Amino acid sequence: MKQNSGNENRGNGNPAWNACKALCRKLRAQIGDVKEAIFAEASRAFSAPEQLVRLALNEAEATAWQTQYPHLVFPALAAEKVQAVAAWNAHQEFVRRDRRAITLAA
Repeated sequence: MKQNSGNENRGNGNPAWNACKALCRKLRAQIGDVKEAIFAEASRAFSAPEQLVRLALNEAEATAWQTQYPHLVFPALAAEKVQAVAAWNAHQEFVRRDRRAITLAA
């Protein structure tokens, strides 16, 4: 008895599969473009380390892909995560400055 692996409809000749692949590629490209734009804007606006900003954007992208509408969720989620990184970094800089001031005063 032949077992159905479920992959028969995924051939290159299937128009629905090809349309799905094309849409996925388009969404990935759009999200990638938005990701780079947000990164460029964050680099100009905040003094947060580049690696932390990239990690926040990657996390936002991964979370967005878990939804039904990643292209709608990603921009807002990415902006929120980048702002959180910037706030955390500003707090860290404040703590470092405060600690240096206390050390110099002692």
